[in-house]
Amino acid sequence: MSAPATLHPQVLEQADAFGGNALLLSGPARVGKLALARAIAAAQNCSGPRGPGGEACGACPSCRALSAGSHPDVLLVEPRATTATGKAARRKLIPIGAVLDARDKAHEYEVHIYEFLEVRPTHKRRVVIVNGAEYLGPEAANALLKLVEEPPHGALFLFLAEDVRAVLPTIASRSARVGVTPASDRALEHALTRAGHSPEPELVEFAAGRAGVLDDLEKVHTALQDARDLTSALSDGLLPALEAAEALEKRFDPAWHPETLRFTWRQHPAHQRARADTALDALQSALEAYASPSLAFQVFALALRDAFELT
Repeated sequence: MSAPATLHPQVLEQADAFGGNALLLSGPARVGKLALARAIAAAQNCSGPRGPGGEACGACPSCRALSAGSHPDVLLVEPRATTATGKAARRKLIPIGAVLDARDKAHEYEVHIYEFLEVRPTHKRRVVIVNGAEYLGPEAANALLKLVEEPPHGALFLFLAEDVRAVLPTIASRSARVGVTPASDRALEHALTRAGHSPEPELVEFAAGRAGVLDDLEKVHTALQDARDLTSALSDGLLPALEAAEALEKRFDPAWHPETLRFTWRQHPAHQRARADTALDALQSALEAYASPSLAFQVFALALRDAFELT
């Protein structure tokens, strides 16, 4: 079981005692909901000796399959990543095609929920993890209702959402709700130490109790360093700023760089941060509109120098 999952033992205990068909795990982005869902799925199928909090053993055939990412009884459903033309999707949505094979005209999903649940579990229980339940379209949610109410072979649904209010009532009303809250800094430090990493103060501050940050440490470290490099280069002059922006373009990760950039700017005055945020929003909009990345990052660097009053 991953370190993020162990930071919420009370949730594992609640899930272990739950006898229903659907759980709705809600909490802030990166708080560790997906790691917890996988830990719950592992516990549901574990055939080895369980831990004191109901956690899976981590060594039985089921646990090994889940660690390898090839568990036959666990299906992860997320918003589509691309459009029918192959471009990155600009609007998050879990369409009805994720539920029904016959409605997946663009072949966006390899495995569909209905077909997945028709098969008896290989181990103990089939588990469907819907990561981003707030993005379920009405058609998809309605198609799921019968399955959630009477799941084939006693399957378990785990719906994950940042905001329960954004989840369609048809799903929320049929699920038991469990809140996932940020962990303490001390708990994060212990988790980092157990995982063999140094509990760096900057990393712990950036994580802000969000256990999901620990799942992507290498990318987070890279994004933090890139943010520091760009911010430092801005004050070194126009040419260094443009060169740093070019370097950032080559490694830009929309999952992490926007957040690490804003974190790096946290010491600037509020009016400067506001202007820098506007510049970052403009960069992301340009990238989403498939504009020239090189030009977009150059404009971004110039806008940041202006925001931080370096021009």
